Amino acid sequence: MRKKPVRRKKAAPGSVGLGARETRAQENAELRRLAETVEADGGAVLGTYAEPFGGKGVILAALPIERVEPTPYQRDPSEAHVKRLMTVIEKIGRFLDPIIAVRQDDRYWTPNGNHRLQAMRRLGARSVTALLVPESDVAFKILALNTEKAHNLRERSIEAIRMARALASGGDRKESDFAFELEQPWYLTLGLCYEKRPRFSGGAYQPVLKRADEFLDRPVARALAEREQRAEELLEVDGAVSEIAGRLKERGLTSPYLKAFIVARVNPIRFSKAASFDLAEVLAKMLSAARRFNLEKVRQEDVARAAGAPAESAED
Repeated sequence: MRKKPVRRKKAAPGSVGLGARETRAQENAELRRLAETVEADGGAVLGTYAEPFGGKGVILAALPIERVEPTPYQRDPSEAHVKRLMTVIEKIGRFLDPIIAVRQDDRYWTPNGNHRLQAMRRLGARSVTALLVPESDVAFKILALNTEKAHNLRERSIEAIRMARALASGGDRKESDFAFELEQPWYLTLGLCYEKRPRFSGGAYQPVLKRADEFLDRPVARALAEREQRAEELLEVDGAVSEIAGRLKERGLTSPYLKAFIVARVNPIRFSKAASFDLAEVLAKMLSAARRFNLEKVRQEDVARAAGAPAESAED
């Protein structure tokens, strides 16, 4: 059964973290070793401090830009966003927003800052300023960290499944152990669907998956195999839904909400008040309902009344 959300306790103003003067980091062995590595890599340590919320040490550094790259499992950069950043940086003549970075092997990975990194590269920059975090596992906090350009459902899902594959090689920890890093279990299922079918309408299925998909209590590598099966079943449902949508369009019923309307009609748990569901069973019932779908009972006004947020496409 799903856990009830924990109500956040309200913190008293000014009661959490460090005061301004307390953020002056006390040098420790870990930061000192990392600072020495930065200098050896051809970078420059500009300062160290304790970040004000958790008090953890951070290095402000200038890094040789050729040594910095995005984490391998994050979304592809948006061409339009990179160009906008280039224009702004050139216009003000300054780069004022450091990327976040961790050191990985002999490189620096940025889980938050790829668009800024690409903009600086295209502008011909030789270095980039970074907030260098000693804990390398921060690279896996990408979905929570990346506020530079809001992710859409497709981007979040693809990043989550890429990250899960990277985590699978790290031992026998369970998929459920990485709930924070992966954010939502349905991102994994949808990510596999988007990889197989780039124009997959994931938004249409999100209401079903939110109620029926959960993190798996088995090692990530084994969980991935089950996710593959879930994705195949969902894609089979989508095939049947797409066929219905095509036939309705032939009858003159057009709407950006058409697929979401059909999915809602074949959703077996739409009005259920149960707390948990078996996803495989839900998808099997959806497929059966889609195959028995009666097109003659659908009218244009039905689709119009059911209009909600249109399903996300590859362009969203």
